[in-house]
Amino acid sequence: MLSAILWDNDGVLVDTEHYYFEANRIYLRRHGIELTEEQFCRWYLCESRGAWHLLDANASRAQIDHWRNERNVIHLQLLEEAGSLLTPGIEALLADLHGRVAMGIVTSATQESFTSIHRRHDLLRHFSFALTAETYKRSKPAPDPYLLGVERIGKPADECLVVEDSPRGLAAARAAGLRCIILRHPLMRDHDFAGATRVVDSVDELREAIETLLGEHA
Repeated sequence: MLSAILWDNDGVLVDTEHYYFEANRIYLRRHGIELTEEQFCRWYLCESRGAWHLLDANASRAQIDHWRNERNVIHLQLLEEAGSLLTPGIEALLADLHGRVAMGIVTSATQESFTSIHRRHDLLRHFSFALTAETYKRSKPAPDPYLLGVERIGKPADECLVVEDSPRGLAAARAAGLRCIILRHPLMRDHDFAGATRVVDSVDELREAIETLLGEHA
């Protein structure tokens, strides 16, 4: 049975992962370091540790926070300058699911970047809540964000589904005991996402997968 869906934001609802990559690439380039897509995928989307060790392997937490804040300024500027950020087809899918299942957003984005992304459209009307990075202590791949999501959505864990795009998101969902469909982003085209309930490459395939789950035990 499927009664609730917890959605990741970046790379799923909105096509923003490349802006995050570009923000990190621009920032590190200012320090004479060239960040590759392969490094970004491994350090950010898989291991969730960033590339700050390239600047100083012994940097303090305060120094890393300073670098991160400077990077975030670049990221926000790129988002503000971007056109439509919605993943093609996602708005129609959410409209079709609205009222049929409970839905919430569980993201590692800060509230500031989340607000910047979503101020231009009405996508959030489909969701009961949105949990941003400030909401929990440990971010993905820890289970905390999705455990809180299950608590907030008020449905049994075995009736919930997560939609993610990254290995760290999949790890967080699995650690929370949840099923997870991966909407594979082009940056992660070579990752196999072992342990996912299903891996899809388009919103049309995602719709089909969700409808199949909704049809079970109907």
